[in-house]
Amino acid sequence: MIELKNIDVTFKEKKQEIAAVREVNLTIEDGDVYGIVGYSGAGKSTLVRVINLLQRPTNGEVLINQVNLTKLNQKELRQARKKIGMIFQHFNLMQARTIFDNVDFSLRYSKLNKQERQAKVTQLLELVGIADKAQAYPSQLSGGQKQRVAIARALANDPEILLCDEATSALDPKTTLQILELLKKLNKELGLTIVLITHEMQVVKEICNKVAVMEAGLIIEKGSAIDVFSAPQEPLTKDFIRTATHVDQALATILEHPKFSALQPNEWLVELAYVGDETNEPLIASLYSRYQVSTNILYGNVEIIQETPLGSLIVTLQGGLQQRQQALNYLAEQGVRTQVLKKENVAATNVYVLEGSNQR
Repeated sequence: MIELKNIDVTFKEKKQEIAAVREVNLTIEDGDVYGIVGYSGAGKSTLVRVINLLQRPTNGEVLINQVNLTKLNQKELRQARKKIGMIFQHFNLMQARTIFDNVDFSLRYSKLNKQERQAKVTQLLELVGIADKAQAYPSQLSGGQKQRVAIARALANDPEILLCDEATSALDPKTTLQILELLKKLNKELGLTIVLITHEMQVVKEICNKVAVMEAGLIIEKGSAIDVFSAPQEPLTKDFIRTATHVDQALATILEHPKFSALQPNEWLVELAYVGDETNEPLIASLYSRYQVSTNILYGNVEIIQETPLGSLIVTLQGGLQQRQQALNYLAEQGVRTQVLKKENVAATNVYVLEGSNQR
């Protein structure tokens, strides 16, 4: 378990103090894949370096499995750091050494003999799927292959924790997914606790079970990935998620179309959001039989977060005013969040919540 208690990090620069991290309290359980997300300058990279004390906090405590790292002497800290691996955006490989030697270098202070070290390196390269490149040099590898080498090197001393500082930012989307699949595999097979720093909510969506959002050095929102994605509270979190799920992009495309930029007097443009299997075609179709409200689906998207479907729909609802309101109330009763985006040629931001409903 990782516990960060009342962490502050302040830098002094030309008589000026810069608060990079402020009042952070965070608990990361064993086996978590914990995403810390924020834009550049939010303080997330500084925070992740606090975990292994590459950056000492100005105030606060860092506890790993109830051991306070800030109280250790240098020898004790070096020993504790062996259980914390780290990978970076730009790989940090030694260009003049082979891939095999890059990984072997991490074992130079281990108690393994030469034969045991060779076996260990071979095993690690096989684990990350790059054993055939053992005698190649970093310059001969793609970005994804280099990151696999960096991961193998980080695993050399059998860490319990893996810190990933923007580890996929330099990779193309396809390679990013491959590296995330590898990290998922390591989390399950080795029981690794992974802390993943990123500015991309898409990365969090693919792999993390928990997430914290940082802004200006503060953690402004945290929780399970499902809760944060399905019901974000802070404007920045909402911005991250809507960008990752492409809802705003779809809405902009819809509103550019002449038909939907000028709705009929009896028509609303509505966004529906749901968790799990709470809505499906029969539920939407039943709006006509129940309330004589016609539904036209303009956009639909389903994200799978921790094996739970999170869905978004943009639809038009057409019918009498009272019937449309009844339809929204009915959807709310079924656990569907509803937001009127546009009505009668006037943009609207009303979120209809039926009191006592199980809306998320």
